[in-house]
Amino acid sequence: MGENKKSFEETMKKLEEASAKLKSDNIPLEEAIRCYEEGVAYYKECIEILDKAEQKIQTLTK
Repeated sequence: MGENKKSFEETMKKLEEASAKLKSDNIPLEEAIRCYEEGVAYYKECIEILDKAEQKIQTLTK
């Protein structure tokens, strides 16, 4: 894994933080949109990490 890559746990934590901000009562629209965009990016990053892990497991179990 490259040195600039975040771990699944770090990325998941960032996704949870973005989600929590979106759930707050007094979030301005512009910040909500930014948090949503960040959340989507973190979600995609988590999926990519999980896909790579699944591929590795499938390779190892063959």
